[in-house]
Amino acid sequence: MEARTRLNENAQRTLLVLARTSITHGLNHGTPLQPDDHYDFPLSEPGASFVTLTMNGELRGCIGSLQAHQPLFIDVCENAYAAAFRDSRFTPPDMRDLEHLHIEISVLTPLEEIRFDSEDHLLNQLEPFEDGLVLQDGHHRGTFLPLVWEKLPDKHSFLSQLKLKAGLAPNYWSDSLRCYRYHTVIFEE
Repeated sequence: MEARTRLNENAQRTLLVLARTSITHGLNHGTPLQPDDHYDFPLSEPGASFVTLTMNGELRGCIGSLQAHQPLFIDVCENAYAAAFRDSRFTPPDMRDLEHLHIEISVLTPLEEIRFDSEDHLLNQLEPFEDGLVLQDGHHRGTFLPLVWEKLPDKHSFLSQLKLKAGLAPNYWSDSLRCYRYHTVIFEE
């Protein structure tokens, strides 16, 4: 899915409603929403998303998919539920929290491998505030959404913190290291 051009305001509103409904369903039933409705293009197309939850400006959960493997509307429902109830960094919300939760959805473009032969070569190819990045080496893997550039605007800091997130040393380098870029369409309540 070319996320940049295919998510109009109506599609974005629908996904935000589905995300909130899935969290409410989780509070009431302990499972993500399984929508009975059929959604038209583009929501029925395979899509990858991240759902970020905040409360009073503080992160309360962030879970997502890096590659499209199911219809976008289902991906958003599952990731909203997972961000609320399966992000081990946070206590799950209760009914009192629900009205204070703020939902942000990032829909990802397909991953594009970045070819490089040195860390400097990789850094020179990064576009701050545009690129999300997946870093992988063996079983070590981590990603930063493009919005992380707001907190880590320096390319070196962005990459070294992503290495730490992936379980690698900040100065780690290997010829087997792989990186993939993606972009996002971000919308929120």
